[in-house]
Amino acid sequence: MPETEATTAATAPAPHEPSPSYEPTERTVPTRSAKRASYDRALVHAILDETYLCHLGFVRDGAPVVLPTLYGRIGERLYVHGSTGSRPLRTAGRGEDAPGLPVCLTVTHVDGLVLAKSAFHHSINYRSVVVHGVAHQVTDPEELRTALDALVDQVVPGRAADSRPADAKELAATAVLRLDLREVSAKVRTGGPNDDPEDAALPHWAGVVPVQRGYGTPVPAAEQPASLPLPAYLTAL
Repeated sequence: MPETEATTAATAPAPHEPSPSYEPTERTVPTRSAKRASYDRALVHAILDETYLCHLGFVRDGAPVVLPTLYGRIGERLYVHGSTGSRPLRTAGRGEDAPGLPVCLTVTHVDGLVLAKSAFHHSINYRSVVVHGVAHQVTDPEELRTALDALVDQVVPGRAADSRPADAKELAATAVLRLDLREVSAKVRTGGPNDDPEDAALPHWAGVVPVQRGYGTPVPAAEQPASLPLPAYLTAL
């Protein structure tokens, strides 16, 4: 029987779907509290999507450097904000043939202060992600614009569409690194203190103080007309 378009479509392999977990590597398996580690892709994405500040670590001239900066996520790729004169951008180089910059990027949420009976068992509840890889400078103009929109929307979802896009001069002064999510792990601590049984009767308060991120009332710019309404994406924060 001749093969028809319908039978071809039915027998064609399904598009590749990423596995639900990242593959552990020697660098992503922690040596301490390994049971708190996770490689679940959805968990990693959720932790990354809930904030916008990361710390980017790399080696420059033989010495470690860690910089706080903004990032945005699109699928399995992070975009990290920088300027054309910044250290990581100069080290990464430009162009497809550039060697890139080996980096370690971290993101952390503090969810609670864990107070134990003993000073030794004090801790925090947290959710964190660690990404290892080689970062490359974004040089394609369209990818750069997409990356900048992602950075803006990572901080305030919906803001990119409600602001003037960068012009040619601003694009020339802005640089972005891209880092693929390949060698990734999450680590999470929840629950109360892990006090020793012999400390249970001590007369010291123990428990968890929840930590939450909050926003105040937006303050309009001095030159802004009073009639301009507050955007819905700000009231939703």
